[in-house]
Amino acid sequence: MHALRFALLVCTSSAALAAPAAAQTAGPANDAIIVTAPNYVPEGSEAATKSDIPLIETPQSVTVITRDQIDLLDWSNLGQTVRYVAGVTGENYGPDERVDWLTMRGFEPVQFVDGLQASIGSIANTGLDLYGAESVEILKGPSSVLYGIAPPGGIVNITSRRPQNDFAGEIEGQIGNRDHRQINGDITGALADGVSARLTALYRDRGTQTREVDSERLYVAPALTLRPGPDSRITLLSYYQRDEVTGDGGGFLPAQGTLLPNPNGRISSTANLGEPGYNRFLRRHWGIGYDASHDLSDTISIHQNLKFTHLYSDQRGVGGNGFVDSDSNGTPDDYRNVARYSFSFRENVDTFAVDTRINAGLRTGAVQHDLVAGIDYRNYDYLGSSAFGFGIPPIDAYAPDYGALIPALPPLPFSSQEQRQIGLYAQDQLRLGGGLILTLAGRHDWIRDCEKLADTRRSFGDFSYRAGLSYVFDNGIAPYLSFARSFEPVAGADRSGTPFDPTTGRQIEAGLKFDARNAPDGTKLFATLAAYHLVQQNVLTPDTANAGGESFQVQTGEVTVEGIEAELVARFNERLSLNASYTYTDSEVTESNGPELGDQLPVTPHHKLSALADYTFQDGSLAGLGASFGGRYLSKSTGNLTSAFAPTVFVNPAVTLFDASIHYDRSDWRFAVTASNLFDKDYVARCYSNTNCFFGTRRVVTASVRRRF
Repeated sequence: MHALRFALLVCTSSAALAAPAAAQTAGPANDAIIVTAPNYVPEGSEAATKSDIPLIETPQSVTVITRDQIDLLDWSNLGQTVRYVAGVTGENYGPDERVDWLTMRGFEPVQFVDGLQASIGSIANTGLDLYGAESVEILKGPSSVLYGIAPPGGIVNITSRRPQNDFAGEIEGQIGNRDHRQINGDITGALADGVSARLTALYRDRGTQTREVDSERLYVAPALTLRPGPDSRITLLSYYQRDEVTGDGGGFLPAQGTLLPNPNGRISSTANLGEPGYNRFLRRHWGIGYDASHDLSDTISIHQNLKFTHLYSDQRGVGGNGFVDSDSNGTPDDYRNVARYSFSFRENVDTFAVDTRINAGLRTGAVQHDLVAGIDYRNYDYLGSSAFGFGIPPIDAYAPDYGALIPALPPLPFSSQEQRQIGLYAQDQLRLGGGLILTLAGRHDWIRDCEKLADTRRSFGDFSYRAGLSYVFDNGIAPYLSFARSFEPVAGADRSGTPFDPTTGRQIEAGLKFDARNAPDGTKLFATLAAYHLVQQNVLTPDTANAGGESFQVQTGEVTVEGIEAELVARFNERLSLNASYTYTDSEVTESNGPELGDQLPVTPHHKLSALADYTFQDGSLAGLGASFGGRYLSKSTGNLTSAFAPTVFVNPAVTLFDASIHYDRSDWRFAVTASNLFDKDYVARCYSNTNCFFGTRRVVTASVRRRF
């Protein structure tokens, strides 16, 4: 109820603010020019280089998803934003109201917020709503040289909305299928000389495609910018998000009836094998900090961003555990009744991070330098608890009957980890004459890990780097070549008790970028083409050199990923917007003592092809009317690596999906209807065992009305 009262307050106050603006704004004449999404095509990304180096000069594959793209296509989470991005797949477990499941170049990327790693627990992202985002930056390939601990596939950064001096705002209401109801608002402007503020808020209540599962979200993000002098600025940033999902029991379905045939027919994609009256997920996630900068001169500045984030999640539920097999002969009794288990899971994560750096523009002879040197610190504190219980009554997957009494299952701590990381880094972009640019970067990290429950401690260091060579031609074409290294700690120890070394990622990437802006015909276009070879080493694999049957491991495993990625974002004459991408990925476990040797990495299809076009009439009697249509294809992929627990590799089927929207902008109003999976394709997103299959997201339709002021 408190969330509903807040939403009503936001609605009332925003409507009051909008009223004067509406009274002062006359409808446009017939020859008025309607411009929507002017910043659709990105120009740069500080996340890639921690400087204002343009994307075309960055020797790395980087995708920036702007606020205009998010708004035009009505995206609310990271899984949706990567639908038309090369090298990344999302929504890998179908509809999930809790978190975003992403795979980037075969690996799960880690999420950052405003350039600092967020509080992440067992999942490498936070499920943060994108209504508070100014942009999303996707850095592909090893990125440890500026960010420290990171998987070899890359990272994702969300940049929060910042206060603006000019007064502006919006209020929006949404309705949709499955009882989707949402209200959101954003207001910004100057409060006094040198002081500006922003408040972004959202409340959403909706059902899901899973039977008797509902989701509620409250998001609030106040921000304040202070300018104590012409050379200084500090922006205070904060956010709070509360999620509650009741009745959750989606997924964890048997393979027979989803991916494989079942004599009783196909299981419904709405199936819920849990207990709606018992299953519940609750999360509170908040962060507070600042971004500050001070210009020491025309060419030297100092920057610092600091953030403390807290994540608490508490989940209890009942899940499916495969068809009942009373005589344990490997054949289900009736292919209907599913065995179940109960579980509870709780996480508390606190993260404090601060990054301080100096940016300097210098010249030595004929060489122009763009220098970045900094030090960052992160303290990560994690407490995880869980419990599992069996003996839960089975349920009919085709005709479920709910109401079983589920005993309380208090979670017990399984991990209490504290990790401290200090990183010292430097980067120099050298302009060698003409369009030739050499980028060199290096970083050393000192890390201390402490597992409090096991009373184990260890300290280690690691060095990461990136070297790149680019040539930017006058026509906007820029070929580049780069080498990069990443690292990521590995928990545990070998047979002798020696802690494992970090896994490392090494990549060589060659590519071509093209940037066309401000052409006479109004063209804005950014396109990239990249080919890469990525190797992850020090991967854990069974210790088979010693007899005894013990489950020890050694670090002689290796994974290789090779790929080609092409991507285009364009806007023509403020009317036609395009997103297009193609991905080819060849992944393989190239060294292992286990049965997964030679396997393809899970949820990493060989091919991904996507394209979307949006056209908006800019003038005339249809000015402001627009529509979009997009299609995305994913080839088949594996759902799991071969193991003793999953001796069979499950293959996720190929799928083609379509998205569409129609929208109308007039004066300060916007009316829109958007649909994803337009033709309501019923498909399996992933299976990774006989008992764990997940349907993809069915059709979602949303209608919205927005008033800008």
